[in-house]
Amino acid sequence: MKHATGNFIVIMDADLSHHPKFIPEFIRKQKEGNFDIVSGTRYKGNGGVYGWDLKRKLISRGANFITQVLLRPGASDLTGSFRLYRKEVLQKLMEKCVSKGYVFQMEMIVRARQLGYTIGEVPISFVDRVYGESKLGGNEIVSFLKGLLTLFATT
Repeated sequence: MKHATGNFIVIMDADLSHHPKFIPEFIRKQKEGNFDIVSGTRYKGNGGVYGWDLKRKLISRGANFITQVLLRPGASDLTGSFRLYRKEVLQKLMEKCVSKGYVFQMEMIVRARQLGYTIGEVPISFVDRVYGESKLGGNEIVSFLKGLLTLFATT
């Protein structure tokens, strides 16, 4: 972050599971609504996920559903990480967030809403990685649930 020279920072998966072709749409959406954060969503409009098995889809949908019920964050995809942030907003959120791993992305959105930041969404297509493996396992799921309950109790 300290090396970024602009006013905005885009965060995305380096393996191109998040396709850069969506970045111009993020920029357009930000300008259109003057949003503090623009988040890619797999679960709205023509967004989607390709290459995941049923188990992975159920885990992601389930995590988003439970979070929606408990925290009402006002964003449709809380576990995705393809986002555009105002640089100063990202800096403040990084100072406030305490989570690690899978729950971190959710906490960023929940804290953003808590601090009054605006969030726009752009439908994206997420294509599962060709190389490497997902870090999502049993430990990450338990950590996610602990983080969710912590946020529920503290926000």
